Amino acid sequence: MNIQERFGQNLRAYRIKRKFSQEELAEASGLHRTYISGLESGARNPTITVVDQIAKALGVKASALLDGGDKP
Repeated sequence: MNIQERFGQNLRAYRIKRKFSQEELAEASGLHRTYISGLESGARNPTITVVDQIAKALGVKASALLDGGDKP
C-alpha cells in the first residue's frame, strides 16, 4: 500500500470514528466534499497544508493520518 492509500484509509477511519460525513468534514476543514472523497479513495495527493487542515478538523495529529500502525 502506498502512502496515498494509507492516508485515505486513515482519513476515512478517523472521519467515521468522529461521525462526520464527507460533507461535514469538508466544511470543517475548508475543503470541497469531492476532494475529501478523492483523498479517501487514494486518487488525490494532499499537500502537507491539506493534511494539517484535515487533522485539525478531526482533532488528531497530522502524523496519525500518515501512520501505518494502529488504526483509530
